[in-house]
Amino acid sequence: MSALLWLLVPLSTGIAASVWAWGTGRRTPGPPDIDTWQDLDRYQQLRAVMSGTAHR
Repeated sequence: MSALLWLLVPLSTGIAASVWAWGTGRRTPGPPDIDTWQDLDRYQQLRAVMSGTAHR
């Protein structure tokens, strides 16, 4: 009987995650990120600022 209880833990976790995803509206993934190069430039600027090598 205790072995069946261990199977209940992942099952209940999966059900809870499904209910949470459905409740928050994450039924379908969002659109793909189209402007990847702009995101990369923004990331590199952030890295430069955080490392202190940005000169203005």
